Amino acid sequence: MKKNDIDHGRRAFLRISGAATTLALVAPLAALAQTPAGGAMKIGVVGSGRIGGTIGKLWVKAGHQVLFSSRHPEQLKGMVEPLGPKASAGTVREAIVFGDAVLIAVPYAALPQIGKDFANELKGKVVLDACNAIAARDGEIVKEVQEKGIGVTSAQYLPGARLVRAFNSFSWMKFESESNRAGELIGVPIGVDDPEALKIGSKLVRDAGFEPVAVPLARAKEFAPGGPLMGQALPVSELKKRLGIA
Repeated sequence: MKKNDIDHGRRAFLRISGAATTLALVAPLAALAQTPAGGAMKIGVVGSGRIGGTIGKLWVKAGHQVLFSSRHPEQLKGMVEPLGPKASAGTVREAIVFGDAVLIAVPYAALPQIGKDFANELKGKVVLDACNAIAARDGEIVKEVQEKGIGVTSAQYLPGARLVRAFNSFSWMKFESESNRAGELIGVPIGVDDPEALKIGSKLVRDAGFEPVAVPLARAKEFAPGGPLMGQALPVSELKKRLGIA
C-alpha cells in the first residue's frame, strides 16, 4: 500500500471518529430539542418521598413516564402500582439513566455523594434540584450553603449537570393541593442559568400544574431555607412582584 493511501485512510478515520464523538455529545440535547412542547418525556425521580413522590405523581397524571427510585425500590410498589403503566420503580442509577430529565429530592447532605457516584450518568442531563439544606438534619454542608448560596453549591456538587433549582420552595402538601388550581396559578420560582435547561424546567413546572418564574441560579437562595420566599406559595403575579420581575 502506498504512503498516500495510508495517509488518506488515516485522515478519513479521524474525520469519522471526530464526527462520532460530536454526535455522542449532542445526542441527548437533540433528543430534548425534538420533544414537542406538549409531548411526553421520560423522567427519573431520585428520592421518592414527599416532594419527589408528589411531583412525580403530578407528572404521571400529565402523561409523562416516570421512574421513581430509592435505595429500596421494592418499598415503592404501593405508591407506583395505582399510578398505572406510566409509573415504575427502580434503583437510583436506573432512574438517572432512564430520564430525559431527572428530579433529585433527597436530604441535602446526600447530594455530594449522588454527584460523585453518578457523575457520568448525570453529565449533560437536565437536573431539577429540589433538595433543601436543613441545619438539624444535614450538618456541616449547611454552612457551605449559607456562605456560597444554594444554587452555587448544588452546581459544585453536580458538575456537568444542566441544573435547575425547582420544587423546593414550599411544602409537598401545597404542591398536592394547589396543582392546576382555578384562577391564577401558583408560581414556582426556579433558579437556572442554562437556556435549554430553562425550557425543559419550565415545561415540567407547567406540566405539574404551576407557572414557572425564572431567576439566575445565584438567586436561588432567595427561595431556599432562610430566604424571604421560602414557604411562600404565591399566585404568579405576586411571586413576580416579590422577585422584582415585571
